[in-house]
Amino acid sequence: MDTQDERETDVKLLPGDLAIWFFIFMELLVFGIFFIVYAVMRSQNVSLFNQYQLTLNRTLGMANTLLLIASSYFVVRAVSAIKGNNIKSCIAWLYAALAGGTGFLILKSVEYTDKFSEGINLSTNTFYMFYLSLTMFHFLHVILGMIILAAILIKAYRGAYSAQNYVGVETGASYWHMVDLVWIVLFPLVYIIR
Repeated sequence: MDTQDERETDVKLLPGDLAIWFFIFMELLVFGIFFIVYAVMRSQNVSLFNQYQLTLNRTLGMANTLLLIASSYFVVRAVSAIKGNNIKSCIAWLYAALAGGTGFLILKSVEYTDKFSEGINLSTNTFYMFYLSLTMFHFLHVILGMIILAAILIKAYRGAYSAQNYVGVETGASYWHMVDLVWIVLFPLVYIIR
């Protein structure tokens, strides 16, 4: 029989595998540095940044924000489902999360297509260099997050997770939430704040 002290030591401070948290913290550090450099450069070129910020599609940016927030909610539901030993529900929620990620990638690709068709690239000006660098770096993280969620989905189909073994689902969910958090900071920083 476990004593209260033994059970308390079993409580984890962070969901998922500890290794993913080192990775998440490193990723947040990189994005944080990017955001600080962006803010400094913006403060030195306010009129340029304000002018070109207005050329961004805020509607698509907001739609992408809602897609990622919804997708994070779906991942929360997937974790909750597997903790309740409901594998079918976990799988369904993971599919919903992947659909949200796919929607994000499609809308962001539409934005990129519009900009590239206008001849805009990394060397157009300082604002577009940051816009493209930051959003493309995030875009790649969305793809990586979707690969992680897809791997979890495949493992869930194979019966790898249960109410007793759900750390893998929590690990993927933690990474996906980081991707969402970064966008929640990036969207107002690049698209809205003037």
